[in-house]
Amino acid sequence: MQAVRPFQAIFSLLALVVLSGQGAPPASLGPQGAEAEPNRAQQWLVPTPAGNQPAHAVLFRPPGDGPFRLAVIAHATTQNNVRRAQMPQPEYRPLAAFLVARGFAVLVPERLGHGATGGDYIEDQGGCEEADYVGSARAAAGQILSALRFLHAQPFIRHDGAVILGHSAGGWAALALASEDPRVISAIIAFAPGRGGHASDVDNRACAPQRLIDAAATLGEGARVGVTWLVAANDTYFAPAFSRKLADAFRAGGGQVAFRVLPASGNEGHWMAETESGVKSAGADLDRALKLPPEARSGKR
Repeated sequence: MQAVRPFQAIFSLLALVVLSGQGAPPASLGPQGAEAEPNRAQQWLVPTPAGNQPAHAVLFRPPGDGPFRLAVIAHATTQNNVRRAQMPQPEYRPLAAFLVARGFAVLVPERLGHGATGGDYIEDQGGCEEADYVGSARAAAGQILSALRFLHAQPFIRHDGAVILGHSAGGWAALALASEDPRVISAIIAFAPGRGGHASDVDNRACAPQRLIDAAATLGEGARVGVTWLVAANDTYFAPAFSRKLADAFRAGGGQVAFRVLPASGNEGHWMAETESGVKSAGADLDRALKLPPEARSGKR
């Protein structure tokens, strides 16, 4: 099973209709309503590689007109079809608030095959023992890049210095973007990146772990953007010892990695990126990775 937090949302007929792609044509891309609290939260539709199948997203912004540096947060996933359909819009509010306080506009796009966005799950890794970890990373990365390019066309967004932050499978996808132009993507921050964790719902068991390690080396080839790789001491999806093997393989393939094991976070460290305490624990490492001037690192504006 892939890493996804258990949700208590009830699967409804409406979700089934959205997932099947039935109903009215999609609305125009861009903002879908007024801004709200916190941090000017606003619903958006952003493009995907699927053409006429847009993705739902939430955008957070600092006060003012910008232009702001852009941060894109890539969410976790699951191989379970029903759980993916039940997923609420990911928001990562504590992490987004941390970034907004440092002057970033923050986009959290939903990927195809999830929640209200629906459509085909193009990042499917396939079966456990023959998982295509490289293909799944690149398919998810293409969706992140589509959203990033769309936001770069907005007048309140700077065209340089973007940061990609990914969690679990989203972090794994972020690794596939390390070969992009470092003038456009300045840093990648990956919270416990990987796929295939909790295989058969067992702690510290991954599908085809050597295939995952080999795939990390492949994703490191041609990398030009530095990666900050963060994992909590009590992560049972990709434990620190295994995460270090993945990071070492990515580095051996050519990637630049700053690997950090952070203190235990809650009952399950894999969800560190979703919690206020987890983000606080990672704060110093995040500030270093964001390449902020000293006066901006406090988060006070």
